Amino acid sequence: MAVTAAEIDRQRLMEDRLRRQAWDATEVERILRYGAFVGTAIECYPVLDRAMEKARIHITAMEQAGRSVHNGTVILADRLERSKGRFDRTWHAPSGGLWGCLLHVNTLLPQSRNLISLAVGVACCEAVREMGIAAELRWVNDVLVGDRKVAGFLIESFFSPRYREEYNLIGFGINVNNHQFPHELRDTALSLAQALGRPLDINSFARLFLAKLSFAVGLLYYEEERRLHGGDDWDDGGHRLLQLWRGLSTTVGRRVVFGFDVLQAPRYQATVGGITGSGGLVMVLDDGHEKTEYSGEIRYI
Repeated sequence: MAVTAAEIDRQRLMEDRLRRQAWDATEVERILRYGAFVGTAIECYPVLDRAMEKARIHITAMEQAGRSVHNGTVILADRLERSKGRFDRTWHAPSGGLWGCLLHVNTLLPQSRNLISLAVGVACCEAVREMGIAAELRWVNDVLVGDRKVAGFLIESFFSPRYREEYNLIGFGINVNNHQFPHELRDTALSLAQALGRPLDINSFARLFLAKLSFAVGLLYYEEERRLHGGDDWDDGGHRLLQLWRGLSTTVGRRVVFGFDVLQAPRYQATVGGITGSGGLVMVLDDGHEKTEYSGEIRYI
């Protein structure tokens, strides 16, 4: 893995040109300026236990040394040995995949922070589609090709031990060129190389993903500013990040099973009625009542 901050900047210029085909040029410029912190520093390692744990160690060490952490630092590893996903599940992270963590100094309002999980899924799904792969999103941010998962994300808060500064640690795991999975994952996991029938340049894909993430996170800041200055209401559903998410997902209208750990403890079945302005999933129960879930996970039936 060899990715530099300068390369991310160049990829953002390409993202700028692409977005201007469908968005107002002034808006695109402001959105990407908001998100320009993503990838300001890149740390690449051949192997780590966990990228998110390395992020915590990095923040703590910098603070103890009296140095500032670069907001937007990205930690990448060729492989992870003790990677974990949601609900403490083991995440298979051998060589060939894109494994890492983004350190984000949290300056978002709670309403915007709640949408980070959707933003990272949007960024990845857009990057995968740009590779010519028909990917889609399953709430909240699982990236699927067909019915098999190619990427997953984990968002955790971390407060630095000395100054109690809040960070969002955005962990990402994307199956790029890895193609061998444990027996229990062979029917549910897929790599981009398998989907395309050929390997990808993983450094190029990493740059593309991080540029897309710059736009998606920048959009959270842009929309937050717009609402604070008299734009749309927070819960009106008109948030542009949500519009992007809806355009990439087929979750709404699907019959699903829901649970906070749906594989081990499914709770109920329902039909997805929509997604709220704060990213909650509206579930239409069999008796016609509606219930909104803000955390947990689903599987399609």
